[in-house]
Amino acid sequence: MGIKTVMLTGDNPHTAKAIADQVGIDEAQGNLLPADKLSAIEALYARNHRVGMVGDGINDAPALARAEIGFAMAAAGTDTAIETADVALMDDDLRKIPTFIRLSRQTSAVLKQNIILAIATKVLFIGITFAGLATMWMAVFADMGVSLLVVFNGLRLLKK
Repeated sequence: MGIKTVMLTGDNPHTAKAIADQVGIDEAQGNLLPADKLSAIEALYARNHRVGMVGDGINDAPALARAEIGFAMAAAGTDTAIETADVALMDDDLRKIPTFIRLSRQTSAVLKQNIILAIATKVLFIGITFAGLATMWMAVFADMGVSLLVVFNGLRLLKK
């Protein structure tokens, strides 16, 4: 998926590194206070990275708020983390995050397709109408038709 994972924790750095190695996390930083986690997020932004944050506690709230998207571990998380995050993982299953990312990317692609299709159709019919080759009713039907196409194109996401 092209995603680099970084663990930011208040726990011992050696413990963080050991856990990161076991679960396949690329980098681990330990002994971090909430301000340190926020600084780490800012440093990633400074290097032009897109940043998502997963957290469960009050110490994660500032970093969750600053990240482009924050995921709260809702079952074991604090109210502050859940309220600060954009997404609450109700069963604390981290394996759902790649599915969420994949669906987000697919949704973004479909939205772009729909916008281009709708604008192109409208521009085409404006031109045809001004050229005198189309009637107002043809433009109305084209507008309704493209609205249906956009809806059906969006429904493709439900199959995946």
